[in-house]
Amino acid sequence: MPVVLDILRETRPDLMHIQISAEMIAISALRDQLSCKTFLPRHETIVACEDKFTSFGRWKEAGLKVPETILLNSPEDLTRAFKKFGPRLWLRFTSGSAGRGALPTSDPEEANLWVEFHKGWGKFTAAECLEEQTITWQSIWKDGELVVAQGRKRLYWEFANRARSGVTGITGTGVTVSDPVVDEIAIAAIKAIDREPNGVFGVDLTYDKLGVPNPTEINIGRFFTTHQFFTNAGLNMPYIFVRCGLDGQVPHISIKINPLKPGLAWVRGMDVLPVLTTMANIEGKATQLADRRAKIGMVDE
Repeated sequence: MPVVLDILRETRPDLMHIQISAEMIAISALRDQLSCKTFLPRHETIVACEDKFTSFGRWKEAGLKVPETILLNSPEDLTRAFKKFGPRLWLRFTSGSAGRGALPTSDPEEANLWVEFHKGWGKFTAAECLEEQTITWQSIWKDGELVVAQGRKRLYWEFANRARSGVTGITGTGVTVSDPVVDEIAIAAIKAIDREPNGVFGVDLTYDKLGVPNPTEINIGRFFTTHQFFTNAGLNMPYIFVRCGLDGQVPHISIKINPLKPGLAWVRGMDVLPVLTTMANIEGKATQLADRRAKIGMVDE
């Protein structure tokens, strides 16, 4: 932290933004010592969101649909989790991002070895496994009032075959969505943690077998990695953030929830520039490819 304070003295910025989850709590706790403005949620809100088990408890208490979850303090807790909401569990660290420590498993021995390997007793949770479809609701709030929010679903994780869990934290293709059910649940998830939210709240939700989106975590105080998607599509959230945080002026936005039209797609990959397109265009290209394969006699194996 002394290094950060020294950099601030040297550069004298007007506003500081933290984009790394691991740094969020440390800098938030010392915000009063900073020589510049921040636009952060309350410190206790950040602490609650950075601990996924704490977030789960707040949501369950508020009556939101969430996957059954217990904190793993011992192998006995793991056995109890398998009996209570197995046969398949989702293991993960209570803190961190990019699927840190995540493992879906139906094997009690594998689960026990996984937690042991990560020295994770007291730091891991076991949760009921949900479906693969996920969605994110990124929002900016100012003194308890919603400034703007936009939903985005993830078609797949980039490099998913490189991670044991299939989760890499790198969205391959994201698609804009507008779903009132997601909007309502995301707002309720935020308000269950902070009645007067301030700054950036990115709610991650995963669908259960009944098709209900369950909140699984809030990426607090920072933007998700594909925020350029929204900017290129016409919703510049970083600009809105700076305006709100720097001079307190909230830009006028006529449509506050899901102002971008549904079906816009942001395709990403390694060492290539991202592409802004539409799902209709992608589906059209897929049809053209299928027709070409059929014409030259290629068959799917």
